[in-house]
Amino acid sequence: MILNYIWVSFFLIAFVVAVLKLIFFQDFEVFPAMLNSTFDMAKTGFELSLYLTGVMSLWLGIMKIGEKSGVVNILARAFGPFFTRLFPGVPNDHPATGSIIMNFSANMLGLDNAATPLGLKAMKEMQELNPDKDTASDAQIMFLALNTSGFTIIPIAIILDRSILGAANPTDIFIPTLLATAVSTLAAMFTVSLYQRINLFDRVFLSYLLGFSALIGGAVYYFMSLPEAALEQQSNLISSIIIISIIISFLLLGLQKKLPLYETFVEGAKEGFEISIKIIPYLIAILVAIGMFRSSGTLNYVTEGIGYIVSSFGFNTDFVDALPVALLKPLSGGAAKGMMVETIKTFGPDSFTGRLASILRGCTETTFYILAVYFGSVNIRKTRYALTVGLIADAVGVTAGIFVAYMFFH
Repeated sequence: MILNYIWVSFFLIAFVVAVLKLIFFQDFEVFPAMLNSTFDMAKTGFELSLYLTGVMSLWLGIMKIGEKSGVVNILARAFGPFFTRLFPGVPNDHPATGSIIMNFSANMLGLDNAATPLGLKAMKEMQELNPDKDTASDAQIMFLALNTSGFTIIPIAIILDRSILGAANPTDIFIPTLLATAVSTLAAMFTVSLYQRINLFDRVFLSYLLGFSALIGGAVYYFMSLPEAALEQQSNLISSIIIISIIISFLLLGLQKKLPLYETFVEGAKEGFEISIKIIPYLIAILVAIGMFRSSGTLNYVTEGIGYIVSSFGFNTDFVDALPVALLKPLSGGAAKGMMVETIKTFGPDSFTGRLASILRGCTETTFYILAVYFGSVNIRKTRYALTVGLIADAVGVTAGIFVAYMFFH
């Protein structure tokens, strides 16, 4: 329903702005430009989906091997002690504990198709422990807050889109996105812990938290210490090594489990092909709406207004053109994807704006969508402070995304 309102609003607002420009500024080119943008964006949507079939098939094939080789279970065992303290209302031996850990493990690996069913299963199991069935429990709010913070080790979908759009090194946003989304997740965790008075000084909890924070802080310190010429080179090298190492580890685990690796890869690749074909109508729909919104001049007015406010405080405004991605992401992943694609086509995949748009798409999550689907699945009407915490995590993630983009690419 939210996406429906967003989609229609793009067309209506663009039309109103175009009429006003025609009447008051005698802009006779605005309507032809809007019409041409609909054809251009429809072509872009189809071409993007067509090229996506190959790379999506490749990566979903690799991820299927990782899923069946037990990578998710390994992560679940590794982080189990941490999550049991983060969700004190869920008993250690309750099925919800396993589902929560499996959901976050799948999210960290970018296994969206596996993560969502596991998340819905976790919500249902936590609902069994919930004494007030129409009000979100503490555990459910913590679960939703961490999901909306969007922590992902490998932003595969974004890397794939950058590859299709012609980026020289599609993985160059890997480390910056990881840093930004880690900060967003920490913000969500701390905020909910303060609301729920969770003991942040528990020895086990603190050791995990400090270890994670030290890892992120160490990465930031290392990259900030590099000269500008070496920073991008090191980022690209480390990103490539990590991603290739993960692929090899999936294959080795599959061999150890005696999986039919070729058949398993083909099974996942088929899913990738089917997903790529299915998204064609949705991608064209949102790209056409965004193209018309931009060609009418509306998006320029929005960004120029924000830029004027930012410049009045003496700050650099190069990030402003990428902000629409961040504004749309909490509402709709599809809209954010479409805006990222349109931004990259306008400014280039290797421009500062194109890279920042990619990072902003990856460092937050579809907060409203997640809350609607997850709470709706168990008929919860009173969400308490879940939305507030989710939006705080989004704001922190966007701020961190802008900061690391300037650190790495400006």
